[in-house]
Amino acid sequence: MTSKTRSEYTIGVMLLVAAAVTYSTAGIFTKGVVAGAWAVIFWRGLFAAVLTTGWTIGQGTFRNNFFGMGYSGWAVGVVGAIGTAAFIPAFKLTSIANVSLIYAIAPPIAAVLAWRFIGERIAIRTLVGSFCAFLGVGIIVSGSVGQIGLQGDALALVMTAAMATIMVIYRKYPDTPSAGPSVLQSLFLLPLSFALGAPFRTEPFEIFVLAAFGLLFAVATITLAEGAKRVPSGQTALLSALETPLAPVLAFIVFTEVPNMATILGGSVVLIAVSMSIRNDEKPVEPAVAD
Repeated sequence: MTSKTRSEYTIGVMLLVAAAVTYSTAGIFTKGVVAGAWAVIFWRGLFAAVLTTGWTIGQGTFRNNFFGMGYSGWAVGVVGAIGTAAFIPAFKLTSIANVSLIYAIAPPIAAVLAWRFIGERIAIRTLVGSFCAFLGVGIIVSGSVGQIGLQGDALALVMTAAMATIMVIYRKYPDTPSAGPSVLQSLFLLPLSFALGAPFRTEPFEIFVLAAFGLLFAVATITLAEGAKRVPSGQTALLSALETPLAPVLAFIVFTEVPNMATILGGSVVLIAVSMSIRNDEKPVEPAVAD
């Protein structure tokens, strides 16, 4: 590895760690305000869209991000909007630990979907890891049966499926830009959140907090995209997974939110399974769909 390549790799690792830390604060921002889920979606989306659009203009990539994203970019925007509409309410209805641990199974789900629908090869270890990850999620959800938290767990699963689908779209169409579709998903939700929530009744201080949430979300989106360009995909997945243990730790520090035994047990299974599934040193299974 040359000095220049090593420097780029180091920068990439730092960017990915920064993105993981930033994403791990989502539950803190959502639960830290009195505003309802749709008001959070409105203000976070509005500020994130404005800041991300401004970044593309400053980088000279506005035209490519918004006029060159094609059908795949629109698909990412629609699926991302569905995921966000489930993501924020999930935090209001269940624990931060449950949401973050359920979300951790997105990479193995994406790997299985890519194998099944676009013919991408998959290692046997990934198949086994994916099965174990689902088992872990089942254990987590079992701890919410008969409680309102079960609704939050279900929404977290919807969000996870949406994110896994987005990963597959990007694998199939790697030239799809990231900023444009990210802005698009926020714009899709603005009228819906205005109709279903009461964003203009939000306290000024909470609007300020949600503006910071939008800023951090925009920064995380950019740092993740830039970091992924500099670090191998397997290591990118591993570094991005740092978000999973960080979120419950922050929840404990800020809200003294202690996961129940089902979450601890199921979460342990999920983390082991995901760590196993992102290794790529095994002979892959032949694709289920021809290229």
